[in-house]
Amino acid sequence: MHRARTADKAAKLRLDEINRIKARLNVAGLTLLAIDRDYGLPRGTAGNTLQQANLAGERAIAAALKTRPHLLWRSRYHPSGERRTPQPPENYQRPPNMEKRRLESSGNREAA
Repeated sequence: MHRARTADKAAKLRLDEINRIKARLNVAGLTLLAIDRDYGLPRGTAGNTLQQANLAGERAIAAALKTRPHLLWRSRYHPSGERRTPQPPENYQRPPNMEKRRLESSGNREAA
């Protein structure tokens, strides 16, 4: 029984992307709720944007970080800066939370 390596790799890349953006927000002293408030977004939009594709949230976070969205979300944009249309389905799936990752890793240890 083999794990789906491509799914694992895609999930890891998305988690890395999210963590990289969170780190940049932290260094800049920004919070996701402040971005929502400053850019007139409904509460929680910026936070959800980290997990799922949302054009308004992507633009607000990029503007707050003084950069462009395609430099933050490589999975959602072409290298030229053009947004992928339609978005790949994995951009609308939440990455596994810590509990789920622990269960998966303990299941892998038991199988070995």
